Amino acid sequence: MTFVTGLLQEPLLLLFVILFLGSWLGQISIKGLRLGTAGVLLVAMVFGHFEYVVSPVVQNFGLSLFIVAIGLQAGPRFFRMMRSSGLIFGIIALLVVFVSVLTTIIVSKAFNLSPALSVGLMTGALTSTPGLAAALQATNDPLASVGYGIAYPFGVIAVVLFVQLLPRIQKVDLIQDLNVAKNPVKNSESPEVMTIEVVNTKINKRTLSELKFPKVSSVVISRVIRNQRTIIALNDTVILVGDKLVTVGKKSDLERFCQHIGKKVEVNLNNTDNIQLKKVIVASDEMIGKSMRELRLGRDFGVTVTRIERNGIELNQSPRMRLERGDVLTIVSTEDRLINVEKLFSRRKLTVTNVHIFSLSIILIMGILVGMIPISLPGLGTITLGVAGGPLFVALLIGHFGKLGPIQARYYEPANAVIRDIGLVLFLAGAGTTAGQGLVEVIYSEGLRLVFGGTLITLVPIILGYFIARGLFKLSVVHSLGALCGGMTSTPGLGAVNQLIDSEDPAIAYAAAYPFALILVAISSQLIVFFL
Repeated sequence: MTFVTGLLQEPLLLLFVILFLGSWLGQISIKGLRLGTAGVLLVAMVFGHFEYVVSPVVQNFGLSLFIVAIGLQAGPRFFRMMRSSGLIFGIIALLVVFVSVLTTIIVSKAFNLSPALSVGLMTGALTSTPGLAAALQATNDPLASVGYGIAYPFGVIAVVLFVQLLPRIQKVDLIQDLNVAKNPVKNSESPEVMTIEVVNTKINKRTLSELKFPKVSSVVISRVIRNQRTIIALNDTVILVGDKLVTVGKKSDLERFCQHIGKKVEVNLNNTDNIQLKKVIVASDEMIGKSMRELRLGRDFGVTVTRIERNGIELNQSPRMRLERGDVLTIVSTEDRLINVEKLFSRRKLTVTNVHIFSLSIILIMGILVGMIPISLPGLGTITLGVAGGPLFVALLIGHFGKLGPIQARYYEPANAVIRDIGLVLFLAGAGTTAGQGLVEVIYSEGLRLVFGGTLITLVPIILGYFIARGLFKLSVVHSLGALCGGMTSTPGLGAVNQLIDSEDPAIAYAAAYPFALILVAISSQLIVFFL
């Protein structure tokens, strides 16, 4: 035993033992639930109890890497969502965090908990590691990690159980409810589908490129149904009277187009001609910045792009629209052609990362300097953004623009995930060993009050957040649960919602709410200290 104790005095060996055991614990699955990276925190707290300590430099280094990766990932979506109808999901996230803060203040006063423990419970209930980082910076007290470690497991389980059980208790048909309820993802500019039967004899035996119908930019003809056959709509496709054109575009444009061509009809779009619809994600560097006209997909590949989804919002396809990384194209064609086009938009070399160390270093330097600037709050005192808030603020701004001068900030998702995950486990290892030194004493003295307080801070925002989404914003159950998971920063919760319905809507709501919640929790974790 003395030999093992001696080995653990070596800082690097201690660090990697904690990471190994924590990762192993986090991978253990019970009923599909895992602790994930929180396993590193729990193992580190045990080592901390036995007076082993990971260097604060390692902890702060990991924190800065993690926060920068989060900011670069959230930056593009965060600012764009503020200018779109997706802002509704951001407002829900704001209300969820606000309710969490109020509940935390009440619990802290009622149970006479210390500020650090209270903020730790809140960040654990919201499963927010950036929030924990901000709490440690604001309180300078390792007890915040203790509160986080106690509330985190229940925060994960409570959200998963809520989203799984609620639809069953309410006996809601999720698909029907999704079609009937308000949908923030769609607006007056969102594309719709209309099938139009050709009646106008003037366009009989004309190709699509020869049609002289009113110039309506948003209308796209995706396919032509002739008797029992389905044909891909290309420029040289000949149109006959009686053909049924499957069109996509804005409702008002479709109605004007219908008046010129013929009449609206209802048809079954299922076909036996292998014509399929596929969603393709734009990931290839060669495709970024190119317009639909430049790509000539119809002429060169025999496919039709009917719509584009960007940051969770559906847009009409336009020949002048330039593609951005992460755009989702809805494409219609045969299976073999769709496979070829998907390869065109896919990243060619997945094994190559594009992390730019020069840029990453500048972002970290700027972020740390910004975090050192004192900010005066009238009547409350002075705060600094610290190692957590400063890099987050700078990374959000630079991540939004993607590139500023020599600074490159758009990294491949796998590369960004490596930065994020390494930074996270290094931070948790340091925070855990520091918190573990007082773990037993805190649990012994606070005990049930901590557990009960953490339960309240978790349940109250979940319940109120759901009813705000349903009652105030009239959202569907699916969108409400997705936004709620985003507001609680609960990825396992989103996984549970996805098991309930085969739809992208929960992920869209989650993705819209998550960046807002992520940033608001980090800010709230610093400001709430003044009220505890």
